[in-house]
Amino acid sequence: MTLDTLIKEIPRIGPVFQRKLQRMGIETVEDLIFHFPHRYEDFSNIVPISKINPAEQNCILGKVLEIKTIRTWKKKMFLTQSVVEEIKISSPPLANARVVEDKTETIKVIWFNQPYLTNVIKKNDFLCLAGRATPNKGGIYLSNPIFEKISDPQSQDPKTGLIHTGRIIPVYPETEGLSSRWFRYILKPLLSNFKDKILETLPEEIIREEKLLPIRKAIWQIHFPDSLHSAEKAKERFSFEELLLLELFVIREKLKLNKEMAPSISTDIDLIKKFVQKLPFRLTDAQRKSTWQILKDIERPRPMSRLLQGDVGSGKTVVAIIASLNTVKSGYQTAFMAPTEILAKQHFQETTRLLKPFKIRIALLTGKEDKIVSQKLARSVKSGLIPEILEISQSKLLEKIRKGEIDILIGTHSLIQNKVKFGKLGLSIIDEQHRFGINQRAKLCQEKDDGVRPRQIPHLLSMTATPIPRSLALTIYGDLDLSIIDEMPKGRKKVITKIVPSEERNKTYNFIRGKVKKGEQVFVICPRIDNPATDIAPEVTETNSKISSLWDNVKAVKEEYEKLSKEIFSDLRIEMLHGKMKIKEKEKIMASFKNKKIDILVSTSVVEVGIDVPNATIMIIEGAEKFGLAQLYQFRGRVGRSNLQSYCFLFAGAGSQKTYQRLNSLIKAKNGLELAQKDLKIRGPGSLIGAKQWGIPDLTMGNLNNINLIEKTRNTAKEILRQGIELRKYPSLKKRLEKFKMKIHLE
Repeated sequence: MTLDTLIKEIPRIGPVFQRKLQRMGIETVEDLIFHFPHRYEDFSNIVPISKINPAEQNCILGKVLEIKTIRTWKKKMFLTQSVVEEIKISSPPLANARVVEDKTETIKVIWFNQPYLTNVIKKNDFLCLAGRATPNKGGIYLSNPIFEKISDPQSQDPKTGLIHTGRIIPVYPETEGLSSRWFRYILKPLLSNFKDKILETLPEEIIREEKLLPIRKAIWQIHFPDSLHSAEKAKERFSFEELLLLELFVIREKLKLNKEMAPSISTDIDLIKKFVQKLPFRLTDAQRKSTWQILKDIERPRPMSRLLQGDVGSGKTVVAIIASLNTVKSGYQTAFMAPTEILAKQHFQETTRLLKPFKIRIALLTGKEDKIVSQKLARSVKSGLIPEILEISQSKLLEKIRKGEIDILIGTHSLIQNKVKFGKLGLSIIDEQHRFGINQRAKLCQEKDDGVRPRQIPHLLSMTATPIPRSLALTIYGDLDLSIIDEMPKGRKKVITKIVPSEERNKTYNFIRGKVKKGEQVFVICPRIDNPATDIAPEVTETNSKISSLWDNVKAVKEEYEKLSKEIFSDLRIEMLHGKMKIKEKEKIMASFKNKKIDILVSTSVVEVGIDVPNATIMIIEGAEKFGLAQLYQFRGRVGRSNLQSYCFLFAGAGSQKTYQRLNSLIKAKNGLELAQKDLKIRGPGSLIGAKQWGIPDLTMGNLNNINLIEKTRNTAKEILRQGIELRKYPSLKKRLEKFKMKIHLE
């Protein structure tokens, strides 16, 4: 076997475990070896039974005197009870254990709902047990301890060969059916076989300068450390390495991009002035500044790669439309990609409305089955705001795109299908996708390098309303230039945000009724759809869904809809919305809400992004403690989109002081960037931007707020790349970087 060997070829890993590992992104021996612990338990200090401390984790050696399982009918629970006698150690004694000569101590051990243990543990077995002691009337007992069988303690040091007890124990990121015990069981022999096959990836001079552990020593110490200090040194080494790989990836992408050619798009000042004068609102200074940065970027013959960041409702879309108009009038096409069909259609409607006087040919591509919709600019519906959408054949629309007869194509990821070919693409705009790689841009661009002139790739404008602290932006978006819209349109009032205690719920309902009677509308957000065991909304953060008891009192959309429509607001028009509904059903409900045919919309987080209902002035968030700050911020951004005063009411269940600290930061933060910085301090970067979503290793995520380490690895990466962008001098590092690139997906 090699490090590239698939996990299905590893002994003791059957098909069931293989599928579970693959769901965690573990497919090879190397993936498994680099699945690092996220914390450690210190069971290295073995104590005599008489010295057990109920306030601490305890580790003891003992001999099983008896073991049995009983069932308690009152609580319908299985109790596996054992009496363990302290082992008499003669020679050599354990360093941390008392030699028992004249008295034997015993302790009761209880495991809850694990009746199978009577088949695993037998009378006279020698065990090493680790866990907390619980006091009761008869003294103390070990409750649900970790255990490990040992051979005859008199023949050798009993700690020899221990994996799960009697040492520093690694605790891994887990999934159902794959426990830390299982990972330790598999990894111990695997590491013994492979540690000599793992090649050093970091240059020797870097290891020496940064005083890092060599990789073979580090890989062993991070999994089975001799001490907590050794574990910390191993984490330090891999934190440096992973962050260095991320910096190498980001900086190398930018260097590669600087070698590419892009169309030079001249700025038509008169055209832009004409467009701005026709707007029904005045651009903010931040919008003007960001627009100018973008227009100057696309004048250059090198690809623009810019991130436009702005609070919800700050007006990023109109900046993108100005760039699109300028691009089209220079003879190039624009592709505008959104993450959802609802958001794509909203962009389509807004773009068509604002560009109607300029005779721009705009199409919407959703990729839903074989139906691709386009629109004809000649007419519009009665309101004059939403264009008439006419379906045409797929082949006809694709032909128009290829011939350059569609100026702006708006859609979802269907835009980068192989069958979608642009005639002359100049600008790609991506909303809420954060990044768009060179390979994806190349997919959109059909111009080939014909040997006479170099290939041209489109300029990129990526937009996000998710607040990102600068330390993260420096790393994650290191190859993107940053424009920030840090002010809201004139006339917008700050949303009043309040944490509502349970005793004030009825008072809040009365306030809401008064607002609805004045013609205003309300969002109600719930963390889940229905049953807590199966329908927890996938976007919910900071909660272990396996602990269903935490969800017992959490509001669900269906239940809340029934309660509000029948008990609280029976005289109002109430509807519900959630992710299990069909697209057409969701669109119909949102259209009714936008057209003021619904007073209160009860929804899951499907309304988090891209919903624009200016008449909605109240946002209620049930179970607010279940959501991350970035989500709460996005939810709140669904209101406050007009000159009406808007409100956000947070209903939270029982929570820790840290939870209420988070919710209060939403109230106090002046803008999204300040809020993101608070969230970074409270929860760390992994929870803020999502390790799973990005594919970034946990260790790297944990260090994205360590600005000193970021700067150190960034400088090291620049120095390495100065010696050649292809890393020919560092073949092992290059190979590791290629594998790292496959794991992360920043787009």
